[in-house]
Amino acid sequence: MEIIFGRNKKEQLEPVRARVTGKIPAWLQGILLRNGPGMHTVGETRYNHWFDGLALLHSFTIRDGEVYYRSKYLRSDTYTANIEANRIVVSEFGTMAYPDPCKNIFSKAFSYLSHTIPDFTDNCLINIMRCGEDFYATTETNYIRKVNPQTLETLEKVDYRKYVAVNLATSHPHYDAAGNVLNVGTSIVDKGKTKYVIFKIPASVPGGRMEGPSPLKDAEVFCSIAARSLLSPSYYHSFGVTENYIVFLEQPFKLDILKMATAYLRGVSWASCLAFHGEDKTHIHVIDRRTRKPVPTKYYTGPMVVFHHVNAYEEDGCLLFDVIAYEDGSLYQLFYLANLNEDFEENSRLTSMPTLKRFVLPLHLDKNAEVGSNLIKLSSTTARALKEKDDQVYCQPELLHEGLELPRINYAHNGKPYRYVFAAGVQWSPIPTKIIKYDILTKSSLKWGEAHCWPAEPLFVPTPGAKDEDDGIILSAIVSTDPQKSPFLLVLDARTFTELARASVDVEMHLDIHGLFIPDAGWDLGKQAPSREEPARAAAGRAAPRT
Repeated sequence: MEIIFGRNKKEQLEPVRARVTGKIPAWLQGILLRNGPGMHTVGETRYNHWFDGLALLHSFTIRDGEVYYRSKYLRSDTYTANIEANRIVVSEFGTMAYPDPCKNIFSKAFSYLSHTIPDFTDNCLINIMRCGEDFYATTETNYIRKVNPQTLETLEKVDYRKYVAVNLATSHPHYDAAGNVLNVGTSIVDKGKTKYVIFKIPASVPGGRMEGPSPLKDAEVFCSIAARSLLSPSYYHSFGVTENYIVFLEQPFKLDILKMATAYLRGVSWASCLAFHGEDKTHIHVIDRRTRKPVPTKYYTGPMVVFHHVNAYEEDGCLLFDVIAYEDGSLYQLFYLANLNEDFEENSRLTSMPTLKRFVLPLHLDKNAEVGSNLIKLSSTTARALKEKDDQVYCQPELLHEGLELPRINYAHNGKPYRYVFAAGVQWSPIPTKIIKYDILTKSSLKWGEAHCWPAEPLFVPTPGAKDEDDGIILSAIVSTDPQKSPFLLVLDARTFTELARASVDVEMHLDIHGLFIPDAGWDLGKQAPSREEPARAAAGRAAPRT
């Protein structure tokens, strides 16, 4: 486990040409840009949790059947401060950092006060978000960092709070057909209220200007949902959308704000203030996108923890949404580095199995239906919605498949009826060992796997002009637990799940989390924007593919 999780990875600043075996489809041109933790020790200090590691961006540039790889640490303020101090001095969610003990008492007192209402890290290690023509590395705080997808250079730091009042925000926004961004954040005790804020960022600034103000300056609050508890808001990682609705789960996995406010003084991490309350319900909030208001029906289900929504859509007066659900919050505990040791396999069995579940909600409540009756009449699912008193509906999911995580779909079907889920196969261990294509219609699956290989989140790229949902390819960055086996980019035929090609690179590739594919925009590795790295790139550029 140490070779994958605990060891710091080296940057690959100059593009290195991969060894391609098989044949990459000629139409596949662009950049696969990925993000994840790559540095877990700074000097003599060590992060407590794998999700705390410093963000390492990496990319695969695909051009004319050739692949070039590079990686670079996100030059966040957090990274800079830690490297300059040669120790961890900026707190992460699972690791509380402290000022230099040589500083005076007044400096220490100021640090204590500044942590009461935390100014969170800009170590944006989870995902990549597209906003207009710009790309941002994201995490779950109020900060995002603009990056150059060609050079992996870190650009300006953006604070969501300048545009919308949120202290936390998801790393899984949604995009509509026009490229507008929809996201959810938490506003903690703002003007005496804690609420979940759904906000919208336009694809471009008014007037269609390509240069000038960022679209973020025109961000607007789409709607908000009052948290059920002022001081214990729900943790969430993603949400769902359909053509007409937004689905938000207020789950009993909660942040204790009072404990967070005193965590620094008590010498504990903010993660210790996150707890699962198994006696509580999971409340399902549905927002009508046309009115920007919640629907009057109150939906709920049993206690669960959801990190990833898969998709949602409407059918015959019902709203269907699919999620990867856990029975409790133990998954987060497993990824403390102290647990990623020789006992990892045994420890992982203490976590609940990730399960693909389908929920179905009746959008229009039948006032004449009997209490206790099932309001779902769809023949395509066994999910139930039982009418209760006071316009409440208890939702019982259909269990579709066990052992899936990091789900992706053909995004052209986002918010619409769909059939296929592409995901990492994890079984009892949360470490992916296979890539799975699950067919919701036939309840069958196809799998790819290879000994000693850990695949990253599979990403679907459609064939140009494709009509079938699975007409395209799957891309996944594969790391190996065998030191003698080089990591590689895997290219699968999404329809048959047969391997088309792999691009191997002799680098220290890290296990990433999320990312996206950027279709070719005429970029060339040898003709990129000038930067401090230009001399190195110029040398590498002689071998770069032609535009």
